[in-house]
Amino acid sequence: MQLTKREDQIMQIIWRLKKAFIRDIVDAFPDPKPHYNTVATIVKILVKKGVLQSELLGNTHQYSPTNSYDEHREEYLGEVKRKYFGNSLPKMLAYFAKDENLSDEEIEELINLIKSKKS
Repeated sequence: MQLTKREDQIMQIIWRLKKAFIRDIVDAFPDPKPHYNTVATIVKILVKKGVLQSELLGNTHQYSPTNSYDEHREEYLGEVKRKYFGNSLPKMLAYFAKDENLSDEEIEELINLIKSKKS
């Protein structure tokens, strides 16, 4: 699932904290911090999207991710691969290799990683 920039910032904080109240999320932002109500609104959107879950503790909600960071990254990159590269990992890697102007060392490192996965 694709997230907006601010949604992603909030999710990065929650993945790091594991569980968080709105105040925890606001406090984790660098200055100038976003307004509490802005964060609360975005968190509610993330709950509706199914990315966060909410647990009522007393009269306050505590939020936690429904998927780990690694699971989210895998899902997101899978979407990118399908949508932009015809579901072809070689085409996706070739694009990034070309776009990043990889050094010979970096290309060799990629080749070694790929070869180690085949064993």
